Amino acid sequence: MKSVRGSLIRVLLLGALAGFSASLAAQADREVTSPTDAKTHKEWRETMHHTRAPHEGCFHASYPSTQWKAVQCAPPPGWRSTPRRGPSDQAVGNGADLVVQAPTGQLFSNAIGSFPLVSGVTSETGVGTAAGNYGGILGANEYSLQLNTNQSYSAACGSNSSCKAWQQYLFATNTCPSLVSCSTYTNETQVFIEYWLLDYGPTCPTGWASDGANDCVQNSPATTIYSGQLPITDLSQLSLSGSATASGTDEATVTFDGEAYQATVADSYTDIASVWSEAEFNVVGNDNRSQAEFNPGASIIVNIQVTDGSSSAPTYVNNAGTTGESNNLSLVPSNTAPVVCTFGGASPGMVFMESNTTPAAATCSYLEHPYAWLSAVLQLLQ
Repeated sequence: MKSVRGSLIRVLLLGALAGFSASLAAQADREVTSPTDAKTHKEWRETMHHTRAPHEGCFHASYPSTQWKAVQCAPPPGWRSTPRRGPSDQAVGNGADLVVQAPTGQLFSNAIGSFPLVSGVTSETGVGTAAGNYGGILGANEYSLQLNTNQSYSAACGSNSSCKAWQQYLFATNTCPSLVSCSTYTNETQVFIEYWLLDYGPTCPTGWASDGANDCVQNSPATTIYSGQLPITDLSQLSLSGSATASGTDEATVTFDGEAYQATVADSYTDIASVWSEAEFNVVGNDNRSQAEFNPGASIIVNIQVTDGSSSAPTYVNNAGTTGESNNLSLVPSNTAPVVCTFGGASPGMVFMESNTTPAAATCSYLEHPYAWLSAVLQLLQ
């Protein structure tokens, strides 16, 4: 009887938690029933996000190894974001987003974005928006994870004081093979870095492409993660990080299902390591101001951990962000007054929730430790 009562309470509790679906229970069970395994894998993922590549190129590692092995790079993708310009008219993304900010006088050398909880997500469709003239890579499971820096003048801009360097660490479920035109797709999920010199001028440095608006852009070679579009239902297993090292290399790293993938580029192209003070992370549309449209009832928790040489809690900025892509979720409880939790210590960072349903009121104790909180409640009720 106790077992039956416990099961009923579990069902009622999960239903009461803002309509969080069975996917929450499945994720929670994985974490709660195998704590040792979960902890070991979590530590391995964090290690890989902080392990630098031995040189420029493309790399792969499989759990439990922490050694990067060079793999064949795919050519630089023809993927192109659209820098955010002006006010936002979207949901999350395109400016209506949360940005973590380094303490005064500090710079980021690494940032890791992940989704500690994904609930009710069964599908996603990339859709075009009026802001992007309905462009982008559209269709089922067409989305990108983006970890974006601030836009700031750096030495890479030379004598042009109005120029701003900007870097995007990217995971995309599809790309175009050329920056010039996009009549076909690679049909591969890849990780790479897109780097910009905004307002550089009409003549770009050798090897860069002009976007026709005085901006210069280029992509690093890509590391292929998956043949086809990685389903959005795998979102909870994905984490994306970016790192920047002055006079060294910058790395975009993705971990997924016991595998780690990395793509690198020389920091000298943007000199972003010298000015990186803000970071934006989210799941948004795939290319050219498109939007990632989730099914109704979707909720996710977004976590960004940062390394800035201190143990201080970072601050945050609302209605910020630098990318033009977006999703159809809203910050919880609202875009204008979201619950945002920042924390210091060994892994400073920020956590928040976004949803297109009506989730339970977010609290920092829940957002920072959703599974531990749920497990403790269930233990008390059994």
